[in-house]
Amino acid sequence: MTSIGGAATPGMVDWNLAVATATRLMRPGPEVSRDEARAVVAELRRHAKASEEHVRGFTRLGTEETHDTPVLVVDRPGWVRANVAGFRELLKPLLDKMQERRTSTPGGAVLGAVGGKVTGVELGMLLSFLASRVLGQYETFAPATRELPAGAGGGGRLLLVAPNIVHVERELDVQPHDFRLWVCLHEETHRTQFTAVPWLRDHLEGEIQSFLGETDVDPMTVLERIREAAQSLAGGRPEAEEDDGGRSFVEIVQTPAQREILGRLTAVMSLLEGHADFVMDGVGPAVVPSVAEIREKFQQRRAKGASRLDMALRKLLGLDAKLRQYRDGERFVRAVVDQVGMDGFNRVWTSPNTLPTKAEIAKPADWVARVHRKAES
Repeated sequence: MTSIGGAATPGMVDWNLAVATATRLMRPGPEVSRDEARAVVAELRRHAKASEEHVRGFTRLGTEETHDTPVLVVDRPGWVRANVAGFRELLKPLLDKMQERRTSTPGGAVLGAVGGKVTGVELGMLLSFLASRVLGQYETFAPATRELPAGAGGGGRLLLVAPNIVHVERELDVQPHDFRLWVCLHEETHRTQFTAVPWLRDHLEGEIQSFLGETDVDPMTVLERIREAAQSLAGGRPEAEEDDGGRSFVEIVQTPAQREILGRLTAVMSLLEGHADFVMDGVGPAVVPSVAEIREKFQQRRAKGASRLDMALRKLLGLDAKLRQYRDGERFVRAVVDQVGMDGFNRVWTSPNTLPTKAEIAKPADWVARVHRKAES
């Protein structure tokens, strides 16, 4: 098969088929005229640019020179193509390992013949589900392509998914201009985190690769988990959140070493997501007049999900953990800033050793004691 962004090689996943399937199955976006669509794209670009200054001023991180990554306003198929390219890059070590095991697995010949296409179709089903929900994303590990540029030297790109932003602002019945700026503030914070803290990307990638490197799972197990999620999406298994304790993809590949790595990754992701929410709330009142209404309605939307099926998929994909990361991380950042101020909090970006542990996310005072007392002693 022909892999996106790479040479023609067979593999565990037919990435092109995943893109084609997701594009075919994804829901249509909200109805907008061509002129409306152009206006939304132009406004999102203006808000993204304005957000740089707002975020830098509030966080005291970065300069104009640090922002070398592009801002791309995309539609749902564009989001899928960008993420497939990122997944392919990030998961390559794991998929290569699974490919090697496939030849020695019972039924490996059959899996070799159809597995890549089956997995591509089912991954495409999941991406079609997610493509209508993501508002924006800083793609940290994005490989540059002609269609989707990325920052120099392996830097990422900021994606703003225009149809989803319009859909949610209408669903929540909030002021569109305010909501668009509010979303840009959150995503720009992620962009600032990675562009102002040069070591963060490599550290995070190293942790993820260590996690994947420890994976020793039968390929059929992973494919079955993808199949279950896809069947849930198709309505074939609405009880999926109850089977196997509702385990997510991440939870099925954990070894003892992985649990340690996952604890560190969870802490970092909680920090990044919580920091973005904290900044969004901190900057919002000064530049987004209806921020209180937006925040309240958006939190309600986050908490309840759209349906029982949506809740089942969130559990299976690990998205429920992401919701906890927003809450726990925001509480951590707020508590630290209250205690030692923004400059004191920014010591978190000094090195991997000053990142909070999972335990410290729950007990911010322990992080303050460890990092500040050590620095002052």
